[in-house]
Amino acid sequence: QVRLVESGGGLVQAGGSLRLSCAASGHTSSISAMAWFRQAPGKGREFVAGISRSAILTHYTDSVKGRFTISRDNAKNTVYLEMNSLKPEDTAVYYCAARGRISHSDNVWVDAMDFDYWGQGTQVTVSS
Repeated sequence: QVRLVESGGGLVQAGGSLRLSCAASGHTSSISAMAWFRQAPGKGREFVAGISRSAILTHYTDSVKGRFTISRDNAKNTVYLEMNSLKPEDTAVYYCAARGRISHSDNVWVDAMDFDYWGQGTQVTVSS
């Protein structure tokens, strides 16, 4: 089993920045791709950014391209989401996800069903 714990959320004004962290523990050797999703009130869970096991490949949803950066430190079993130029529409609970299926490929995954482990979420609120 793998446990994911997010941190770094909070309240920020529009145009501001936040850095989210997600620390993995447990059977971390099974983790390959990781990603960040978000869920705004009254909406479904949305893919935000994903990163491959090697960190060479990344992918972003169009609405955050150029503003958000995903990265990971495999030595620390941690994935990050640097969020700049935040907008009120970025307000949501942000979830970290990890794919725990053994694979020899180095891919980015974007569908929630492709991930096996989830954190509890961290609230990000952007005021106008």
